[in-house]
Amino acid sequence: MNIPNLLTLARIVFIPLLVVLFYLPFSWSMLATGALFGLASITDWLDGYLARRWNQSTPFGAFLDPVADKLMVAVALALLIERYDASWLTLPALVIIGREIVISALREWMAEMGKRGTVAVSSIGKLKTTLQMIALLLLLGFAPGTSIATLGVVTLYAAALLTLWSMIQYLRAAWPHLSDSM
Repeated sequence: MNIPNLLTLARIVFIPLLVVLFYLPFSWSMLATGALFGLASITDWLDGYLARRWNQSTPFGAFLDPVADKLMVAVALALLIERYDASWLTLPALVIIGREIVISALREWMAEMGKRGTVAVSSIGKLKTTLQMIALLLLLGFAPGTSIATLGVVTLYAAALLTLWSMIQYLRAAWPHLSDSM
């Protein structure tokens, strides 16, 4: 167990805390929820950076990091779907969650075929993740209808568009291998 893996595990521990903060009936709970999500987002970047910098990448970390990320994002999106209770927020949330499921399954399948590198993380995927984390921080941390929350909605839509674009890229890269196995 190394520091990058501990940071990844911390993100998983943050998930129930995020839910508790979200539902607390205090005026500061939204800001605290956004701050915790922001901290979790920073640990997402930091664990990867430290693992590479200190040469501490492990198979456990490679498995757990994307799981922690997807859980954190899916839970945050589910909370926001409830808060906003509006199709205009549910739509990009479901696009993001759906893409994560498709790409996770695709990576698993490609790994079984020995072609995992075919669906490696792209620069568009990294930009999508950055926008997604910013959007979720703003939407969790600030009340609906505020200008900051509105910026969060716009950023979430940008992340959803990049989500679709990156999914198409992954599917195109994997298509020759997928079509050969059909």
